[in-house]
Amino acid sequence: MRFSVSRLAALCLCFAMVAAISRAADKDGYIALANGKNMDGWKAFYDPKSKVDTSKNLTPKENGFVCSGVPTGFFFTEKSFSNYVLEYEWRFPEGSKPESNSGCLVHMQEPFNKIFPKCLEPQGRYLNHGKIFTIGMAKDEVEYNKFDQELLTKQLKPMGQWSKTEVTCSKDGVVKVKVNGVQVSECKSKLTSGPIGFQSEGTEVHFRNIRLKQLP
Repeated sequence: MRFSVSRLAALCLCFAMVAAISRAADKDGYIALANGKNMDGWKAFYDPKSKVDTSKNLTPKENGFVCSGVPTGFFFTEKSFSNYVLEYEWRFPEGSKPESNSGCLVHMQEPFNKIFPKCLEPQGRYLNHGKIFTIGMAKDEVEYNKFDQELLTKQLKPMGQWSKTEVTCSKDGVVKVKVNGVQVSECKSKLTSGPIGFQSEGTEVHFRNIRLKQLP
């Protein structure tokens, strides 16, 4: 009986380890950055001058978040990342204006108590989604920065429909952005690592299936 109990315990441990590995990475090597249930693994900073109730800014959902857009601020991962591919789906509610705004923040640099910290921002604004902004960076920190507006316009889906953005951040400082499978921008800078975040900028925006894969 003692042997059977020990064997059962060992099997349970094996199953638990397999389950943990399965949760850690899918078959394509991606890990989920958001669980869709709570803010585990994430922090947020909002405009300290705002009088809006910040507890209503984010609603966890579908391995992502629904962001109300108010107050102005950003939410970001507790962990820092480098040399990776980030994927996420996004949409603005049907009927939203073309100027609807948000943004993805990569290679975020401390301090994180200002709007916005030094980083690269693959734009989340509908009209020029994917264009890379170099927030708080000097000219000599950016080697080049390219964006194809015409190509982006062809990839945009109507308001209310889900789109997918892919941000590849290589260890050599190159960042490439794809929108719905087509590359629209590329930038090379001195930044190579930092937390990942998203902006709250006055417009309701939905993010889902936020996931990341480490590159070799």
